[in-house]
Amino acid sequence: MSNNYKKSPEPSYYKGKVYGYTAREVVDDFELSSWTAQAVQYILRAGKKDKDKHIEDIQKAINVLHFELDRIYNLKNKI
Repeated sequence: MSNNYKKSPEPSYYKGKVYGYTAREVVDDFELSSWTAQAVQYILRAGKKDKDKHIEDIQKAINVLHFELDRIYNLKNKI
């Protein structure tokens, strides 16, 4: 099956400048959980998607990492 369903390539703010890795490639390579993956994406795009929202992107990353910590604690405490 081809990727013809994509209308456009990934936005430039999700692509590294030096090696050209995309946020998705990093997430896939490290096999991150959904919350951790979302945090990484927010961190990688911080200040790039919208220069005025750098702090907001970092705060969103922190928020979803709290969700991930809750998930881990809940799994650990399940008996």
